[in-house]
Amino acid sequence: MAASAGWLSTAEQDGSLRLNAGGRWETAALAELDAALRRIAPAPGRAVRIDLGGLTHLDTAGAWVIHRTVRELRAKGIAASLDNAAPAHAALIEAIARNDRPGLPGRKRPNPLVALLDHWGRAFVGGLAEVGGLLSFLGLATITALRALAQPGRIRIVPLFSHIEHTGLTALPIIGLLSFLIGVVLAYQGADQLRRFGAEIFTVNLVGVSMLREMGILLAAIIVAGRSGSAFTAQIGTMQVNEEIDAMRTLGLDPIEVLVLPRVIALVIVLPLLAVYSDLMGLLGGALMSWAVLDISLVQFMERLRGAVPVWSFWVGLIKAPVFGLLIALVGCRQGLEVEGSAESVGRQTTRAVVISIFLVIVTDAVFSIFFSAVGV
Repeated sequence: MAASAGWLSTAEQDGSLRLNAGGRWETAALAELDAALRRIAPAPGRAVRIDLGGLTHLDTAGAWVIHRTVRELRAKGIAASLDNAAPAHAALIEAIARNDRPGLPGRKRPNPLVALLDHWGRAFVGGLAEVGGLLSFLGLATITALRALAQPGRIRIVPLFSHIEHTGLTALPIIGLLSFLIGVVLAYQGADQLRRFGAEIFTVNLVGVSMLREMGILLAAIIVAGRSGSAFTAQIGTMQVNEEIDAMRTLGLDPIEVLVLPRVIALVIVLPLLAVYSDLMGLLGGALMSWAVLDISLVQFMERLRGAVPVWSFWVGLIKAPVFGLLIALVGCRQGLEVEGSAESVGRQTTRAVVISIFLVIVTDAVFSIFFSAVGV
């Protein structure tokens, strides 16, 4: 065998087994050397001494094979030791030993119940962190808004009206169509069920209360969250990726005042108007379906609506609108500012903005419903 090649020999010395390793213990030669080491099976209780004095070269893979051999021998109750290792070789083997964690690759899978509880716990803690971050962002936006009100010249009118146009006027077709169709569905399904009891006339009550109190504002808010909330995140996130927001701060401009405040004010103004529009289109759809299915004319529908649905049903829906607009705008802008320098991050934060906005809208709507029910409205 050439002197430069890795080699291994065995010998008996003072009642112990001596392994002499020499040559180049590097990756290319380790297959045969490893097989030779595995064939050695000393009796339990017998000492094994590995002499490394003949090594000329040792790489990380070779050091790992030597360390693993010592570890496995000791696990079998065999006293194994290394002799005559050069300082560099000994340091490499010691570094391998320090970073060897044999328990990690073969660790047992956790109990499914424990894993589920761990997942829920992490999700709960993440939700609390999200709520805390949103409240902090609300406080920052409130302070900026109060400063702008004290100095009205700081409010950017042109961006404000631009956002009103993009979040309000361009949303009218889709909100109108969906609200009209929901009104049609409510009237048709309600009439079909109430006909069994001879109470078809109460279809008007069903459509009126459903659209004015709940469906109108919920449809408008969910559509705005999908359109405008995601657009806010994508726009601000792209600016974050392009370092435009850092440039604003360098120029002494406040991104909250320049980017967030106009969007928040725009949605707070626009969403109540969209809610009224959604209510009207839903009632129109319900009235047309009632005329087609129940032969209730539009005049009869309006008279019945005026007498059966209290005016507070309209105000209940309208009161929710500014709150929903504030939540959607804050979530969209905050998620945009959370983007971290990549297109993938923009997509991820945009998705989070839509999901969180719709979730908060529905939860807040439930809270409003409980409150209005408790006060008798």
